[in-house]
Amino acid sequence: MSKQTSSDGPSYCRHCNAQIPPRTATADALIELYDDAGSYRGIVLIDRANPPTGWAIPGGFLDPDEDMARCACREAAEETGLQVELIGLLGIYSAPGRDPRALTVTAVYVARATGTPKAADDAREVAVVDPENPPHPIAFDHAAIIADYCAWRRGERSLATP
Repeated sequence: MSKQTSSDGPSYCRHCNAQIPPRTATADALIELYDDAGSYRGIVLIDRANPPTGWAIPGGFLDPDEDMARCACREAAEETGLQVELIGLLGIYSAPGRDPRALTVTAVYVARATGTPKAADDAREVAVVDPENPPHPIAFDHAAIIADYCAWRRGERSLATP
């Protein structure tokens, strides 16, 4: 007999009864910052105030009343003060261990913004950086995501419609 899935307890596979690890959805906005003349300045990263610490792409947990694109825009505004325009979906990242807190699946969007980013919410600091030379340490699997972004900028991969 299969174990039941409970909203306040662990979940189990209905086929083999194995416990399913906690999982969550997040969305990130890899923000390209442009000056008022339209020149590319770099990407916006935050220095996380909460564990796991390190430099990260702005993003966070999906709220129950939003889709992934809306989550990415909200998190970008909360952590950097920037209003962003999503350009495309860079990818879905779900490798086991990418987030030490839980099994996390994230949608990463490329976004564009102008203005001056300001650290807020759970960002200790914010920086505009050259994506080919990001600061260290990088949190999560964001070094690989930034490398994928650089490949897109070189024309070696494409974006999906947001």
